[in-house]
Amino acid sequence: MSSTNEQQAVTVIGLGSMGSALATALLDRGHSVTVWNRTPDKARALVDRGARPAATPQEAIAASRLTIPCLFDYDVLRGVLDPAAGALDGRAVVNVTSGSAEQARELDGWLRSHGADHLDGGIMTTPPGVGDPNMMFLYSGSPAVLDRHRGVLEALGDPVYLGTDPGLASLYDAALLGLMWSTLTGWLHGTALAGADGVDAAAFTPVAIRWLTAVTGFMTTYAPQVDAGRYPGDDATIDVQIATIDHLVHAAQARGVDTSLPALLKSTMERAKAAGHGSDSYAGVIEVLRKPGERG
Repeated sequence: MSSTNEQQAVTVIGLGSMGSALATALLDRGHSVTVWNRTPDKARALVDRGARPAATPQEAIAASRLTIPCLFDYDVLRGVLDPAAGALDGRAVVNVTSGSAEQARELDGWLRSHGADHLDGGIMTTPPGVGDPNMMFLYSGSPAVLDRHRGVLEALGDPVYLGTDPGLASLYDAALLGLMWSTLTGWLHGTALAGADGVDAAAFTPVAIRWLTAVTGFMTTYAPQVDAGRYPGDDATIDVQIATIDHLVHAAQARGVDTSLPALLKSTMERAKAAGHGSDSYAGVIEVLRKPGERG
């Protein structure tokens, strides 16, 4: 039974910037929050707002049916949870500690072996965005945990469920961060290029954002091509893109702007061409990014 509208007791373990933001958002929505941190001083501001401090991880886990660990990495996570394993039986754990899909799957098995139900999470925002319903929180693993504690998770952001494989949230997280870094670096390179001719970033950026809207349309078009492993070159072929990117390389060279990013992109396109995809759509580049056994 879903408990979307119920105020629940919840434990937050780890009170760095993100963990503190999670606890604050839960307190703001009226949930009863127990907190634990290796350095107790970090709990003081939350306790002043109504959180209950726990002296140990065992006490923190025992205080609530739901525990949300948000720690530096999986080594720290296991260092905290291992001594508290006896308190996990019958509890739900929504882990938002960043790591790999493999680590999330291993954690899932360990938690289940101690009687805990597990939902793994990826936080797709920085701490100031926690509590904003427009910010995505990715989850994978136990659908029962998501349903039972939806009210808690909705206090943090928009819960996006990816499936029962507990590794999917971490995998999506890594893939989407790669998209973010690639996009921001491309924008910064374009800003440097335009800026070399006196264009302010504030003037270039609205045009860049409008262009990104068109780019999302290309992604929607190319997705079924990728799934089918067939890339009809009926828009702009990789051969055409290789010729076009030379203009970007030249413009950067002429202005003293770093060329390593466009050079990398051109090299990747040229590898796709060499593999026989020159007449394909740009989606055919995926054939040199995939592992050989996964190529269409």
